[in-house]
Amino acid sequence: MLRLKKSHLLAVAFGTLGCVNLSHAYSLQTVATGLKVPWSIEFADSKTAVISERNGSIVELDIPSGKIKALYKPKDVYASGQGGLLDLAFNPKDNSQLFITYSQNDKKGPSTTLASATYAKGSLSNFKEILPTQSHSDTGRHFGSRIVFDDEGMLYFSIGDRGDRDNGQDISNHAATILRINADGSVPKDNPYVSSDNALPEIWSYGHRNTQGITFDPVTKTLWAIEHGPRGGDEINRIEKGHNYGWPMTSHGKEYWGPLMVGDSEYQEGVTPPSLVYTPSIAPSSLIMYRGERYPELNGKLLAGALKLTHINVIKINGKELIEEKRLFEDLGERIRDIQVSPDDYLYITTDSGKVMRLLP
Repeated sequence: MLRLKKSHLLAVAFGTLGCVNLSHAYSLQTVATGLKVPWSIEFADSKTAVISERNGSIVELDIPSGKIKALYKPKDVYASGQGGLLDLAFNPKDNSQLFITYSQNDKKGPSTTLASATYAKGSLSNFKEILPTQSHSDTGRHFGSRIVFDDEGMLYFSIGDRGDRDNGQDISNHAATILRINADGSVPKDNPYVSSDNALPEIWSYGHRNTQGITFDPVTKTLWAIEHGPRGGDEINRIEKGHNYGWPMTSHGKEYWGPLMVGDSEYQEGVTPPSLVYTPSIAPSSLIMYRGERYPELNGKLLAGALKLTHINVIKINGKELIEEKRLFEDLGERIRDIQVSPDDYLYITTDSGKVMRLLP
């Protein structure tokens, strides 16, 4: 049975200058526990979810009972450092096709791979690689990775700079980019570098440090992404075709080893500036655009999960300006890994401690 804990009935909390107060409270209902860093949650229907555990397992959750069933464990997942089994996304045009990103190791070192599998309730089969990317490095850092589809069925997924800053401005490999492909793995003819001899054709945008949240708004046709800065300077970016987002030439963050700023400047000609900057960092883990009726005060707003500062970040869109509006559940003390909306319009979160929780208005 679902368990509603008194400790999860929390008033909306705010921790940032300029955030507005809200006159009501939400509660969080614990649906399941005991998962191993549930990186991503996707919904087969309103009662069934598929979850990736970073250690390499794909499991199925029966929401009414909270029972978890193992579905599949790929053999070649590099589950070390920041790597492992990462994001999941169902093909919106074929709900039997599940896409997966994960870190994979070979003789060149670990890299981020996109795969797909056939899902039927209770089973996962036909696991196959779609795009083993050219994003190898000798570190276990900054794999990304999130997947999203737009309303035309194009698949986008993110890859971090793999711990090598030089990758940020090098479009001869896939690191530090957001990629755009067709669901069959082919390259769309209108990608910006299809005819380039010096860039990989799957690249849609570049100059990203480590993007771990990406969402498409079907109303405004806007692709948004959130990425980790260094020490300070997390960013939300409006993602545009062929744009350079500056890493590591531009940054709003500092070096880990001292007070010096990273990069040459915060802004540069030819670099698309961020729409919102977080200083200090919140350590973003996910991003969705909420378009629904169950939470009317959140409709049309971006929601980001925060790891270090353990909350749901709510962002208002005011024309071309983004405004951090409020921070929800700061007192929960949970590293929020993913936020998703179920078919029956409930918001769900996963936490690094292994929980799946449902937001009740």
